[in-house]
Amino acid sequence: MKDVALALVISVGVCGCIVQHVVDGPRVTGTCDGACDHYVECKPGHAAADGARCRAECPGVFADRDSLMGYEQLTCEDAVSYVDGDHPKAATAAAPRG
Repeated sequence: MKDVALALVISVGVCGCIVQHVVDGPRVTGTCDGACDHYVECKPGHAAADGARCRAECPGVFADRDSLMGYEQLTCEDAVSYVDGDHPKAATAAAPRG
C-alpha cells in the first residue's frame, strides 16, 4: 500500500511540474509574429524599427513552423544573438574607392 501511495505522490508531483511548464513556459506560436514578439521583448530598448525589420526578414530566414517554434523557445540572450550576431561590427575605415 505504501508503494501505491508513493507512486501516486510522485505522479501528482510530475504532473504538477508539467502543468507548471505549460502554463508558465515560453509562449510558442510557430509564427513570424510570435518569433518577432519574442525578439523585441528580449531586445534592450524595444525599438519599433527592430520589430519591423524582424517581420520583414522573418519569412526569408525561417523555413517552417517548427523552426519558428524553436526560435521562440530560445533564451533572450540567444534569441538576440541569433538575429543581431554575437559581435556587431561597425566600419572603422572608409571603403576604398575603385
